[in-house]
Amino acid sequence: MGEINVRFLGSGDAFGSGGRFQTCIYVWFDTTHLLIDCGASSLIAMKRSGVDPSLIDTILLTHLHGDHFGGLPFFILDAQFVSHRRKPLVVAGPPGLETRINEAMEVLYPGTLQLRREFALEFVELEEETAAKIDRLTVTPYRVVHPSGAPSYALRVACGEKAVTYSGDTEWTDNLPRAACGADLFICECYFLEKGEGYHLDYRTLMDHRTELGCRRLVLTHMGEEMLSQIQNLNVEGAEDGKSFTL
Repeated sequence: MGEINVRFLGSGDAFGSGGRFQTCIYVWFDTTHLLIDCGASSLIAMKRSGVDPSLIDTILLTHLHGDHFGGLPFFILDAQFVSHRRKPLVVAGPPGLETRINEAMEVLYPGTLQLRREFALEFVELEEETAAKIDRLTVTPYRVVHPSGAPSYALRVACGEKAVTYSGDTEWTDNLPRAACGADLFICECYFLEKGEGYHLDYRTLMDHRTELGCRRLVLTHMGEEMLSQIQNLNVEGAEDGKSFTL
């Protein structure tokens, strides 16, 4: 296993804070290419960054909110009508993801589900704390605290001896250290500076638990306006659209 590359195509929240694209994290190594989450603006972010959507083998979803999965209808239609995709695509995430994605496609583009695709589209439901083998990946979901009409997960993605964990959206839960322990990179949402109204993390709480995480590198993402205004003054790394890491 060689180097693993991670690029934030989108590091923003649901509300366009800081003018950032919604969550979309591109991970690739050797000939394997995947996205972790695919927010509504992700296809735009990919094309602006020069990332060919037809390269993507797998899309992993942390939870079923529009800023994390809402780009799937556009991605699928682009594969069907623009790039004329032939190779299979796997979409893996919480139980119910196939129904939710199909409903979104029917709302946005009625009738497209009945059109023939030239590529196989496979949906994989991830079970809490059960490692799933997807291509060359081992994906383990951990339940977090964020209502979304289906289970919400932090995802630990292992590629050989290296691992990347993404918290998804959540308030503090003891499952975060379990997901992050030993990860080469822990990408963690941090919407608030001080404790907010729940279901999202804040910087103060996260720093109170920093030593519990056990990760090699911590990068904060999905930040609101106040966090974005302060991130340069804080003792922690922040994500930005286009920012890359090599592990």
